[in-house]
Amino acid sequence: MPWSSSAATVAIDETSFPKRGKHSAGVKKQYCGTTGQVQNCQVGVFLSYITARGHTLIDRDLSLPQDWTDDPARCLKAGISETIPFRTKPDLAIQMLSRLHQAGVPVDWVVADSVYGGHLELRTWLEAQQYRWVGAVACDEPVVLATPNGVPRVEVRDVPTLVLTTSSWQRLWLSEGTKGPRLFDWACVPVLHRGADDGWHSLLIRRTLAPTPELAYYLVFAPPATPLLAKVTALGGRWRIEEDFANGKDLGLDQYEVRSWTGWYRHITLVMLALALLVGICVQEQGTALPPADELAPAQAASSPTELVPLSVPEVRHVLAQLLFPLPSSVKLVLAWSAWRRGHQRLACFFHTRRRVKAG
Repeated sequence: MPWSSSAATVAIDETSFPKRGKHSAGVKKQYCGTTGQVQNCQVGVFLSYITARGHTLIDRDLSLPQDWTDDPARCLKAGISETIPFRTKPDLAIQMLSRLHQAGVPVDWVVADSVYGGHLELRTWLEAQQYRWVGAVACDEPVVLATPNGVPRVEVRDVPTLVLTTSSWQRLWLSEGTKGPRLFDWACVPVLHRGADDGWHSLLIRRTLAPTPELAYYLVFAPPATPLLAKVTALGGRWRIEEDFANGKDLGLDQYEVRSWTGWYRHITLVMLALALLVGICVQEQGTALPPADELAPAQAASSPTELVPLSVPEVRHVLAQLLFPLPSSVKLVLAWSAWRRGHQRLACFFHTRRRVKAG
């Protein structure tokens, strides 16, 4: 499922930084996505800018819980100005998107998980700026739709049984996984907005191919002529921010001992700059390499087992580490080692993809 060469997607997500003690700015006992449990941590909200050529983190804000903003003395010790109000995570996302909008950065799609997709104010802001968006929502999210029996207000989990038939589903490729393309069945249903079907608002439903299918739901805002494939393709870019988090943490995104508000922003910004530098090196190398596997049709990806995979951020980091710290005895040996790794990765991708293609 190829990305349009001109498409730019912004993904919104958060990541957590486990901490001990109570003096680090914004720290609180809360759900920590990094460990999957409730514990003492800081939470940062991030934007990732995603195109066919590359993707990287471009903005960040530290989530400041209300019990911090209600305690000016505690904020003062952490260097937090008394003028900084409490903002929810979706509010922080709006703040960062506003900066992006004011800077004139081109954005074709905005994608997010249910923390942000289910937030009405964020959705309203995106629509006011005419940004196309796809946001995950919980199964009990209410929608209004036209059915043969009237115009009911229902939860999204009730939509499939109300209006969908077997022919409503299309099997499409969401993205490239570690073992080949990730296939799902998809359906899209128009939903009413302010009592009318304006063609812009719809509900996207994803169904797994397991014997007992699982469903996921996404609200969409896009022009009436937007094909289903374009909506699915935009949504498929959301996982790139998870890759950016992983690459950033390999560079030290979560490895710091600063406690102050300013210290957190300085550290995170420096790591984001380093990540952007490595992404830039990958982009420069693309002219001599095949595109990533998720930019190839399955048959094409399964027919090129001998090429090198494009440079990735971890690969560039490994190569630079070998070339710079300390200086290597043989530059050619380091580059040959990198080429072997990339060739092995292409070979693994070839066999995984071929098996998935044969399986249908």
